[in-house]
Amino acid sequence: MTSDSSLRLEFIDERVGKQSAVAGRDFGDFIIWRRDAVPAYQLAVVVDDAAMQISEVVRGEDLLMSTFRQLLLYRALDLRSPKFYHAPLVLDESGKRLAKRHGALSLRALRERGVSPEAARTSGR
Repeated sequence: MTSDSSLRLEFIDERVGKQSAVAGRDFGDFIIWRRDAVPAYQLAVVVDDAAMQISEVVRGEDLLMSTFRQLLLYRALDLRSPKFYHAPLVLDESGKRLAKRHGALSLRALRERGVSPEAARTSGR
């Protein structure tokens, strides 16, 4: 621990390399249990990954900071953390990330519209 009671967390991301953050400086408190008596995302993924003995986690680079929160939970629960790989996001032509909540099409919908795999991979670059 540092003198200001912060906790430094580090991990090696399999794509972007060494990552480091200080709890309390780079991110603050986070919810682990919701009011409706359901575990929140951070706790749920840690416990689920540990229960399934997941050794590698691949997710979008927009979730990189979440990894530090999860590392705190792995440590608190005395669980072994998996390796992490944060992939670049797929962006539309305006640079906005593709997401269903923003009306982005699924791969299935693109396929049904006749979009080739190559065109889907290179669109938005």
